[in-house]
Amino acid sequence: MRRIEEHGVRRSACSLCGFIAYRNPVPACGVLIRRRGTILLARRGHEPKKNAWGIPAGFMEYGEHPEKTAVREAREETGLRVKLTGLFGVYAGRDDPRTRAVLILFHARVLGGRLQAGDDAIELGYFPLDRLPRPIAFRSHREALRDLRRMNRPGTIRRNESR
Repeated sequence: MRRIEEHGVRRSACSLCGFIAYRNPVPACGVLIRRRGTILLARRGHEPKKNAWGIPAGFMEYGEHPEKTAVREAREETGLRVKLTGLFGVYAGRDDPRTRAVLILFHARVLGGRLQAGDDAIELGYFPLDRLPRPIAFRSHREALRDLRRMNRPGTIRRNESR
């Protein structure tokens, strides 16, 4: 391996074949599930950020569509079947020690299922936006929740979201 500079970025390249190793962010998707002025959050059962709270979300599988990832992660972590009702936002994740992530969040409406923590979630709870539990696991989640709070202030035009 050797180091090269390409487009102002230092990269690793194979000395024999010239293959360049690109370190790209990994896509993750999640859902904002609202109920009577509250938001559903999941407490993490594993590192990184074990015992911190976050939005139900997870990494995309290779070849998986973002919407499918969001629905799958909702089911795995919360036990709920959801319908996506719109795109909320996209956030850059910079504080996960495993990788850099691009978090794609959708508004979601519950269709059915039974609320039960699963996969890497060990506890679930609905929280008022002005009384969220601490700590919130990732900066991208904190930024999304901040944006959601701002959207819900009196006098603010609301985006398409489920109630």
